[in-house]
Amino acid sequence: MQNINLEKINKIYFAGIGGIGTSAIAKFMLQNNKQVIGSELVESEIVDGLRKLGIKIFIGQKAENITKDIDLFIYSPALPFNHIERKTARQLKIPEISYSEILGVLSRLYNTIAICGTHGKSTTTAIAGLIFEQAKKDPNVIVGSKLKEWNGNMRLGKSNILIAEACEWKAHFLEISPKTILINNIELDHPDCYKSEKEMIDTFQKFVNKLGKQDLLIINSDSKLTGCIKTKSKLFTFGINIKSDLMAKNIKIDTKKLCQTFDLYLKDYPIATIETHLPGNINVSNILGAISIALNYDISIDHIKKAILKFGGIWRRFDRIGYFDIKNKFHLIKNINKIDLKDKSLLISDYGHHPTAIKETLKAVKEFYPHKRIILAFQPHEHTRTKVLLKEYIKSFDNADLIIFEEIFTVPGRESKQEISMINSKEVVEKIKRYNPKLKIKYAKDNEEVKSLIKSNLKKNDILIIMGAGNIYNIIKEF
Repeated sequence: MQNINLEKINKIYFAGIGGIGTSAIAKFMLQNNKQVIGSELVESEIVDGLRKLGIKIFIGQKAENITKDIDLFIYSPALPFNHIERKTARQLKIPEISYSEILGVLSRLYNTIAICGTHGKSTTTAIAGLIFEQAKKDPNVIVGSKLKEWNGNMRLGKSNILIAEACEWKAHFLEISPKTILINNIELDHPDCYKSEKEMIDTFQKFVNKLGKQDLLIINSDSKLTGCIKTKSKLFTFGINIKSDLMAKNIKIDTKKLCQTFDLYLKDYPIATIETHLPGNINVSNILGAISIALNYDISIDHIKKAILKFGGIWRRFDRIGYFDIKNKFHLIKNINKIDLKDKSLLISDYGHHPTAIKETLKAVKEFYPHKRIILAFQPHEHTRTKVLLKEYIKSFDNADLIIFEEIFTVPGRESKQEISMINSKEVVEKIKRYNPKLKIKYAKDNEEVKSLIKSNLKKNDILIIMGAGNIYNIIKEF
């Protein structure tokens, strides 16, 4: 845990500034009147957005980018110790700190609410932030996705409240010092970091142990492994299926309005009916988590209901991007609730790459659009994850009518040649076929082949989902 006095910092360099986390901190620092520059390997939507804010960004990471007048060097966790820019910063004796460490520094300056878990972190963080904004609490928010409401992935407020997404990868959230922790769920993920469920639970437990007796832990009772977590702090629970302090009951889906409603119960007492345009039980859980935070911060149910009803979702999380008309021309969607989808095929972008996220997203699509054919273009993320979670993967696709299964995405520098060689998408496709012979599934070696298969198979009234955390998103950008 590093001690950095931000008041004495003027010029900050971000190596890997195009990452969803580092870019949020870069904007946060810029809005706090710091001089911000950075580097990235390639151009991207995020890089372009940062440039429009006036941030100078080098494409290409090299020693000469780093100069003596830099006061602080912040790097993406993906960059290794011997990375050329990190090495140069150390040679110039510039203080060097990772994204997770700088988030830890910020957390100690605020009353920090940390939102973690295997699934739903970004959505829950966004909803909580919007509720606090609706209630005029003026929060600071750092989220691992982009919101239309904030035109990006962070919100700078004037209050002492910081709502931050806290990531468990390589135990990065242990850098954060929160007053409130919300755990949405715990499932084995990141097998490059955690070899077993126990190891993952133990790491979450270490995080929870940072809370004091007067602090607050909020957990999702429906997630089996959250029940293993113990705390000396105050405890508040939420759930759909397991008896909890806050519960959603009588969930109803309206396929005409494309929304769902549920009755909200606090301590067995009905307090409101919540309406949301977010689909699926997975989002009901996310909403319950955000409401749990809000109620514990004395926010009224009216503010809560208004914020949730207005919220349409975040970037790459069941993100209804646009539609193809009857002539196959693509149109962006500005308001999903004002689009007549008759004879149109809807395009949904989703970041899902864990088997549970895939399964729940497809289930939600089927519930909201029961009479439409679902085409899923999916790119698995990392060979190690695919290998370790293979049994769960092959059972995740039953609600799709046609699957276009791309080759596994390799994160640069994160996997060895041996790990990359241990499994490929062709093997996964064969196992899915054996598990469910009725599923229509096609293999694609790369994005170009995915595009070709989409073009030859997409029909009017279809739902097309492009899903994955890798470069399959580039297909959407081309549309």
